Amino acid sequence: MPVRKPQVAQRVAGVANRRSQAVQIRPWPQYWQTSHRLACDGRRTILGRSKSCIDDDFSAACGLSVLAETESSAPRPVDALALRLLRRRLHRAATVPWLHAEVARRMAERLPIVRMQPQTVLAWGLRVGGGGAEIRQAYPKAAVAAVEAEAGAGPALRPWWRLGRADPAPLLPAAVQPASGDLLWCNMGLHFEADPRALLRRWQQALRVDGFLMFSTLGPGTLQPLRAAYQARGWPPPHAPFVDMHDLGDMLLEAGFADPVMDQETVVLTWPDAAAAVAELRTLGGNAALGRHAGLRTPRWRQQLFDALSGLPGPGAPGRVALPFEIVYGHAFKAAPRVALGAESSVSLEDMRTMVRQGLRRP
Repeated sequence: MPVRKPQVAQRVAGVANRRSQAVQIRPWPQYWQTSHRLACDGRRTILGRSKSCIDDDFSAACGLSVLAETESSAPRPVDALALRLLRRRLHRAATVPWLHAEVARRMAERLPIVRMQPQTVLAWGLRVGGGGAEIRQAYPKAAVAAVEAEAGAGPALRPWWRLGRADPAPLLPAAVQPASGDLLWCNMGLHFEADPRALLRRWQQALRVDGFLMFSTLGPGTLQPLRAAYQARGWPPPHAPFVDMHDLGDMLLEAGFADPVMDQETVVLTWPDAAAAVAELRTLGGNAALGRHAGLRTPRWRQQLFDALSGLPGPGAPGRVALPFEIVYGHAFKAAPRVALGAESSVSLEDMRTMVRQGLRRP
């Protein structure tokens, strides 16, 4: 497939350490394989270096993913209430953060690799992550249903000056019907979840069989120099830990998705000074780490933070502050349900209907 280079905004200093991992697991029949759904062979390069790793050994690849609820099933070590308040602040902001909008543009460039033309798109968290315009451009005939975790004003899928029927009010996650979407889009929203496994299971239930998930989130390489500066000064961590993309791939399999593909790129942003960096970092979230500082900080400490940021090494011009953000992209398909055989087996009514329809379509 020909390589396409997206336009890079001037404020992005560089992209490096790009990795790609395509996981093709075959716990189901061959007709559910990735090659039947994708318009390319899984090797994709947009910027920087790429590497593809395909694991066809079922026993080796599923060694961790098929385990039942284990100690790895615990939620992230974050303050769930603080994380929710941070997401609420971003939800009420007048505009989507610049980095989120840029990642939405890049993620939309991955949509053509999927052959399906969805009839219904579940746009999860557009107020925080953006991407409404990209979805409309990619699928102009699709019905787009916005889903927002916070009640309030819905996302602006269309400019206010466009004529025609207004977009419906966004749904709360609990109001999303099972098997109601062909595509579920969530840009830069998963790292605002204290329990990503629970959200992935909800996404899997919301999709129809053979529907696909497209999401992006922050990875553990995000703000690594800032963490090092905090640690060197004996300060508590500056943010909650992010989930590694390999762990996200395992979570997708555990949630019931098939053929997950994960890839990563590092985007370095630069600012003219530390004050500008701190101001924009606040628009991207905040500190929800369990061990964060419990009280208010003093102006003296704030100056120490500015000095630490100004002294960070980076690829930017001398005197500018540079920080990396690891952007993790993932997509996967919802496979037809399978019933685990045992002395007693249970299956939901929706899954039973799906299995019956699948059986009727087979020759």
